[in-house]
Amino acid sequence: MTEDKSPEIVVDSNHEAAVSISVFFPCYNEQDNVARTVEQALAVLEKLNADFEVIIVDDGSSDATGQIAEQIAGRNSRVKVVNHPTNLGYGAALQSGFRTAAKELVFYTDGDGQFDISEMPPLLPLMKQYDIISCYRLNRQDNLMRKINAWCWTKLVCLLFGMKIRDIDCAFKLYKREIFDNIKLSSSGALIDAEILARATRKGYTVTQKGVHHYPRRAGEQTGANLRVIFRAFKELFKLHSQIRKENAQADR
Repeated sequence: MTEDKSPEIVVDSNHEAAVSISVFFPCYNEQDNVARTVEQALAVLEKLNADFEVIIVDDGSSDATGQIAEQIAGRNSRVKVVNHPTNLGYGAALQSGFRTAAKELVFYTDGDGQFDISEMPPLLPLMKQYDIISCYRLNRQDNLMRKINAWCWTKLVCLLFGMKIRDIDCAFKLYKREIFDNIKLSSSGALIDAEILARATRKGYTVTQKGVHHYPRRAGEQTGANLRVIFRAFKELFKLHSQIRKENAQADR
């Protein structure tokens, strides 16, 4: 793409260049993790002197996640909360985060605290050259079966869409926000990461990759390995592949 898509640089009162960035956390039943995760993000962003906002997306949690999120927002005007009245799915939570984001860059990671957001700032200089940074997990802290399933899923997605991504579903990604003005997303479930990357690369947006550390979950339970979630993702995957093939055929006419 020919236009200059470098992130906007703003100047703060100390005359230091600051990046414009939205950071959001999709959360479902993360009452024991969300406060620690958000407070860490605020500390990292404040050290950057960034023009930033933090968004907590509560995807219909049945525990106290929503209430805790509202308390955090009440103490800090840079924190916003998006509440889903019912659990709509991981993809829906990400879509809400991207729609709400108002800054030039948008970064997301899960609210479970399995990543260290202090590894995000070193990604920022790469955004002068790329549109998307899709990270991959170093020493992934999951059981063997989950690792095998993830490897097979990533290989299948890359085969279908002609991509070379090491870890499709790694929840540590940085985007130029304008991408979401130019692609239409349909997935409300686990397919969301694959759909974003497939549609963005089809539009000509560039991707680079970087390893980040992955840590054991301290509290709460994972939901991604649920069989219903997995079957739904496969069904949506082949539907998405068919849609993109039709779009490509129409564009070639």
